[in-house]
Amino acid sequence: MTKNKFDTLRIHAGYDPKDHQFASSVPIYQTAAFGLENTKVADQIVAGKLPNRYDYSRDGNPTVRVFEKRMAELDGGVDAVAVGSGMAAISYTILNVAENGGRIIAPSNIYGSSLDEFRTFFPKFGIDFDFVDDINDFDAVRHLIGSETKAIYVESVANPSTEIADLDKLAEIAHAAGIPLIVDNTFPTPYLLRPFEHGADIDVYSSTKGINGHGNVVSGVVVDHGSFDWDSPKFPQFSEIEFTLGNEETGDQESFVSKFGDQAFINRVRIKYLRLLGAVLEPVDAYLILLGLETISERLDREVASATKIAKFLVANPHVEKVFYSGIESDNPLVEKYFPKGVGGILSFELKGDTNNVAKLIDHVQVFSYLPNIGDSRSLIVNPTRTTHREIPAAIREQQGLNDQVLRLSIGLEDVDDLVGDLKQAIEHAFI
Repeated sequence: MTKNKFDTLRIHAGYDPKDHQFASSVPIYQTAAFGLENTKVADQIVAGKLPNRYDYSRDGNPTVRVFEKRMAELDGGVDAVAVGSGMAAISYTILNVAENGGRIIAPSNIYGSSLDEFRTFFPKFGIDFDFVDDINDFDAVRHLIGSETKAIYVESVANPSTEIADLDKLAEIAHAAGIPLIVDNTFPTPYLLRPFEHGADIDVYSSTKGINGHGNVVSGVVVDHGSFDWDSPKFPQFSEIEFTLGNEETGDQESFVSKFGDQAFINRVRIKYLRLLGAVLEPVDAYLILLGLETISERLDREVASATKIAKFLVANPHVEKVFYSGIESDNPLVEKYFPKGVGGILSFELKGDTNNVAKLIDHVQVFSYLPNIGDSRSLIVNPTRTTHREIPAAIREQQGLNDQVLRLSIGLEDVDDLVGDLKQAIEHAFI
């Protein structure tokens, strides 16, 4: 059977109407628990032998499961686990890889909460991070790899600079060292970039953003490529005997590797982290994300086109010092290689003047909304050093060119001429 393409999968993947009373739209299973029918069936359900039956919505829910299966197909993975936020997706992934302690390599120019967690929180659990200013400095990355290194973590498109990670090369370096490449692909979504096609092993998303696309749900998802061999002394948690996977009555014993094979990672996220730590995605939220996914291609095509026009307007504006949008860098080979459809609808720019000019600009926008999110159908503006990246120390911000004059834009679905006009008048007011 011919495999369907992206624009078919975004509408149909993971859902068979005949399993849901032939409902054309995915039903919302708004329930905490599910009847077990009888003791014989119950034993099979709790043992995981009936994959289409459920017992408790923290362990699994039919609405959420459609979203997970759809994301796995869209991303090209073997399976996915949906969680309550993008930060939960990142946290569960890092813990699952390095819960026995170790080190992870990451760039310093990433989302503020991610950097804060990596710098100040994970080290309390024995997981330390080695940071590089430029993740595409491959010699620097290789130099940091040691016996305790458990993974390389990157943002495919950095927040907010939009710098592009060379995934093919980073995957080659990671795999030569016997470690996985973890990619936060939130900015592009699977529509603009599928990291698994470039060697990535695990993708994480804040599906709050472009995947949902309407700013009405906080959510996250982890997707497993299924290509990394977790049966390694470096990752003993996957090959050790897991009590909940065996059968105490028969004496059968299983590990995540022996039971799940190439899906060991994602099943461990589900069974150990989601089930026990409990950052569950609600069924109503999953339903709203599924609605958003149905229009992802049209949304992102329009947002990329608008972002490109706005970036060019900003480049020509005399009050703008610098524009951060790799999508207009015609001499950047990584744009052509990884993003033939565009790098996304997020860009940043550095305003001349001082913080008073920045404040006046923000206070005078009329179409743009001043709020800390991206990937909404509405166009958004924030000053990252005071909002989304406030957790980052000044020294690190300065290294990355992220100063108080930088403004981040998330371009929505409004008329692009109205957006350009709004920025034009706001910039003019900022310098009166």
